[in-house]
Amino acid sequence: MSTIKPKKSSFINGAISSEFIGESIAKHQSKTTIGAHNIFLGQVRADVIDEKSVVAIDYSVYEEMAEATFYDIREAAFAKFDLSCLHIYHSLGLVKVGEICLFVFVSAPRRKVTYEALEFLVELIKEKAPIFGKEIFEDETHTWKKNI
Repeated sequence: MSTIKPKKSSFINGAISSEFIGESIAKHQSKTTIGAHNIFLGQVRADVIDEKSVVAIDYSVYEEMAEATFYDIREAAFAKFDLSCLHIYHSLGLVKVGEICLFVFVSAPRRKVTYEALEFLVELIKEKAPIFGKEIFEDETHTWKKNI
């Protein structure tokens, strides 16, 4: 019998709840060498494209490739910044306007590094992660989202 703990997925079905975010933060309160936390929350916007309002985004991913990309992004961040902890979570499936679809959480001994690391991470995630979003409009038509 293997004693290797399975790796936790970076992907959450549906929107990322405020409870999940709060629990993630609370788990770090016992780590007393941490002096600062910083989070980025990506939220689905009610964009208007060609006079049609977005009501949701349906996210899909090639999960194995995306997990490998997230691993590389994490490793790059740990190599560049003095971080204590780093977590990336992204939604899969349907996420409605106003709901959270991306949660990036960094912790470090000092605050300044958390700001720099967070910007670095979010830009790399947007640029490199093979996550695809189909914008769903109020009339139930859709278009593939451009990552900007």
